[in-house]
Amino acid sequence: MDVSKLKPTEFLANYFGISARRVQQLAQDNIIPSVKEKGSYYFDPPIAIKKYITFLQDSLQKRNQNSEEQETKKFDAEIRLKEAKASLVELELNELKGKMHRSEDVQALIEDLAANIKSMLSGLPGRLAMDVVTLNTTAEVSEVIERHCFEILEKLSEYEYDPQYFKAKVKERGGLTSDDDSDY
Repeated sequence: MDVSKLKPTEFLANYFGISARRVQQLAQDNIIPSVKEKGSYYFDPPIAIKKYITFLQDSLQKRNQNSEEQETKKFDAEIRLKEAKASLVELELNELKGKMHRSEDVQALIEDLAANIKSMLSGLPGRLAMDVVTLNTTAEVSEVIERHCFEILEKLSEYEYDPQYFKAKVKERGGLTSDDDSDY
């Protein structure tokens, strides 16, 4: 090809307002067509300009798409964050109103109940021994054991939900003020 009608790298670099090295990179990447002769690149300006403009438009379009995708992802993340915060606030409000209790509070209540049951059952042999020592028949012994068991069951049936217990737990965590007491 006749390079006399083509322009050197520096011409395009000045025309595009970029470095000569960048023009060479564009030629090496086949973004703008070139002819390489004696280690130098030569370009047909109208074709090189069209190709460079197309390259810039494509780059801009890709950036815009990436920007839009990132904006969408950012917007979705903000929505998820706000929904999570709203759910958390709703859970805390339900706890403050006594409509919901933390698992660790319920566990503590159940452990307290279990300790009461254990205490009642551990004292049973001592109480039974005193009551059955003077009895002569198994029917009498059975009746005394049954009565003591029913007494324990009766006491356990009186074990009720105490909202004040949970209210105290919420206060301990610092989630309830004296102004909130009326809501509980």
